[in-house]
Amino acid sequence: MHLEEMKKEIEKLVISKGFYNKPEDIPKKLLFAFVELGEASDAWKKGQLEEKIAEELIDVIFYILDTSRLACPKVNMDEMFAWKLAKNFGRPYQYGE
Repeated sequence: MHLEEMKKEIEKLVISKGFYNKPEDIPKKLLFAFVELGEASDAWKKGQLEEKIAEELIDVIFYILDTSRLACPKVNMDEMFAWKLAKNFGRPYQYGE
């Protein structure tokens, strides 16, 4: 499944469950992504199963993609991913350290 397909599936989930679904909810969604990232970190530190860590990381991806759906709906995230990956590959070794 591609990022754009995932966005559509997440939108269906958000609508069907009555979750936040307005542009003014973007800060909440970004905060929730940050919280889920913290939960992934905590699960890793506690030595929990990889599946638990992965579940929390997927929650982060859900919130990020859902935020992208509201914050930049005209941007194709598959194309943006490819562009950003190519840009990062073009940077020198250990860029920014």
